Amino acid sequence: MNTLAVDIGGMSLKLLVLDERGEPLCETLARPTPSPPTPEALLTLVQDLSDTLPPHQQVSVGFPGVVKAGVTFNAPNLGNELWHRVPLSEQLAYRLERPVRAVNDVDLQGLGVVRGEGVELVLTLGTGMGAALFTDGALVPNLELGHHPFRDGLTYEDLVRDSELKRVGRVEWTARVLDAIEQIEPIFNYDRLHLGGGNAANIESELPENVRVFSLAEGLRGALKLWDEA
Repeated sequence: MNTLAVDIGGMSLKLLVLDERGEPLCETLARPTPSPPTPEALLTLVQDLSDTLPPHQQVSVGFPGVVKAGVTFNAPNLGNELWHRVPLSEQLAYRLERPVRAVNDVDLQGLGVVRGEGVELVLTLGTGMGAALFTDGALVPNLELGHHPFRDGLTYEDLVRDSELKRVGRVEWTARVLDAIEQIEPIFNYDRLHLGGGNAANIESELPENVRVFSLAEGLRGALKLWDEA
């Protein structure tokens, strides 16, 4: 049973087919997110790209917003109005003629990286900042920590998003990320923080001992766990 993992981001769309052991059967296929990122444009792109990949029998989708029972409720970096109450799993399953399960993107990646011991927090740094919380391997879905106030009336996402990295540079951006970690740790008292996303590689500092950086490929193994969990 091969699984197609789909990671929808504000800047890019990534697809990878995994075998039943979680090993990749192809290179990760990446394309820019359509502009405007309407459901029609994005789902059509997923459909077209999936036809070029190795055979797969089920699909897991990580979506950058709140997802409940396969229905999207918002998408701060794609357009909240565009993605309000879109039956993502149902529509994509109809197009692909395969069963589809969709969850928040960081929830999916978290399933791939957590160890299942104690309190684990997952943060991703990309277009914005995503978050997922796990206790003994059990997911607390749709955390949306990035949109909580951080400082000076701005949210975590406002200060560590990709556009701010480009504006202020790596040194200042890294300092903001470390400040965010310092503030978040006593809130959740996590045992381990898993840090991912495309911009995690831009951190120019050593991280605390209980913080580890993970790759997208590692996170996408959550595509299999999503079916196990369900």
